Amino acid sequence: MKDLHDIILGPIITERSVEMSLEGRYQFKVAMDAGKIEIGLALEGIYKANKIKVIKVNTTTVHGKTKMYARRTPGKRPDWKKATVRLLPGQTIEDFTV
Repeated sequence: MKDLHDIILGPIITERSVEMSLEGRYQFKVAMDAGKIEIGLALEGIYKANKIKVIKVNTTTVHGKTKMYARRTPGKRPDWKKATVRLLPGQTIEDFTV
């Protein structure tokens, strides 16, 4: 079994994600091979002190941009996966508090 922190790579803190956290939705950067069920169980395991319950997980693959690097050499940033997680009403995660 994978380590929980190998599945959940970290929270995504942006203006939009902080606004979403007020509605009980949170965004995380996750491993590319992680499934929705794995993501939900990993979050419940990581934040078990908060006793959160994940009710829905949506995932999307964010494709890396093509960029110009030194000496006009084209390159590409890596692709990564984003998960938007909805918790039961009234539950919060401290990492997203304003």
